[in-house]
Amino acid sequence: MHLLWMKTELLHPVDKGGRIRTYQMLRHLRRDHRVTYVCLDDGSGTAEDAAAATEYCDRLVRVPFHPQPKGSWRFLGEVARSLPAPLPYAVSRYRSVEMEKRCLQIAREEQVDVVVCDFLAPTVNVSDELRCPRVLFQHNVEAAIWRRRYEVASKLESALMWDQWRKIERFERQQCRRFDRVVVVSEEDLRVHRECYGVTRVSAVPTGVDLDYFRPNPGGDYTPRELVFTGSMDWFPNEDAIVHFAHEVLPRIHKAVPDVTLTIVGRNPPPRVRALAERDPSVRVTGGVPDVRPYLERAALFVVPLRIGGGTRLKIYEAMAMGRPVVSTSIGAEGLPLRDGLDLRLADGDEPFAAAVIELLEQPLKAQMIAMRGAQRVRSEFGWEHAAEAFARVCDEVAGERSERAAG
Repeated sequence: MHLLWMKTELLHPVDKGGRIRTYQMLRHLRRDHRVTYVCLDDGSGTAEDAAAATEYCDRLVRVPFHPQPKGSWRFLGEVARSLPAPLPYAVSRYRSVEMEKRCLQIAREEQVDVVVCDFLAPTVNVSDELRCPRVLFQHNVEAAIWRRRYEVASKLESALMWDQWRKIERFERQQCRRFDRVVVVSEEDLRVHRECYGVTRVSAVPTGVDLDYFRPNPGGDYTPRELVFTGSMDWFPNEDAIVHFAHEVLPRIHKAVPDVTLTIVGRNPPPRVRALAERDPSVRVTGGVPDVRPYLERAALFVVPLRIGGGTRLKIYEAMAMGRPVVSTSIGAEGLPLRDGLDLRLADGDEPFAAAVIELLEQPLKAQMIAMRGAQRVRSEFGWEHAAEAFARVCDEVAGERSERAAG
């Protein structure tokens, strides 16, 4: 097959969940299929990032794109001007007439079997004039993320969060019904698309992990009282999770385990995340790192205290593949077919989460058993090759269905 893959960014550096999932999926798909990758290019990527695209596509098409920097006055002005508009700003800021034209041109001039739109935002650039099958790759239920943002928003932010949530929900429903097939990353997301959006043409493709890269290292620098959290800190759900954890959960853990420490690993930590380390000497904020594995090796526990989110958390599989015990909220582990008390520990609420962490810190044999079962489960069931094979089957089905309709 020839896949025309649309995304809002280059994949390198492969340093956040959405990029990791797409990168691994394409890296495996490209072994048997041709991939043309069309992306918006805001100029932030290096020449090396563009050159590395040969790892996941046969042809790279970069469309110039000039968004306003987040947090700037022009950005805030765009947000304000978007309030009366029907489109959510999280989508409209990625509108690109040039991207729409380039994809149409490629589809008309070349034999494209399936167009894959990666995430909800680029759907604004998917033309109705495309005559080849179209697949929407939904890494999350975006409306669920915005609803949860609204639920934890301050009074100052709540009106904006409510506005964006309702607009995203309407837009997401419309777009999911416009595509020949929607691909989601969990059975839970599949249920939501069917029941809440009325989407019948939807398939679940599992999340995976790079089992060659994430492996236990018995010689690693293990620290028996260190908690580790990893994630892109410029993604609001991660920022919200770790700030809340440090303020509300960590002090409860300190009462029982005074020498416990917290290491926060992830790119672009905002000021209020950096301030955690300035306020509390038991907290360390690394910023971006070239390799998260040494930090996972050190961890007594890997914590995922998310209160907002959607889709599935790759970081959980990565930690489990490294042989680390995981404590997560239900939202953090949402969509992953994992068993509480066997593969990981689930706990919701500040006191229960703190209690789960304390229990595993004080019972290292129990923590080790959970880690061993989790690692075995991930290695036997959740490699990326399985996910890529499932995605390719969906694309084959969609292409075949369109051909049958055309023939009929």
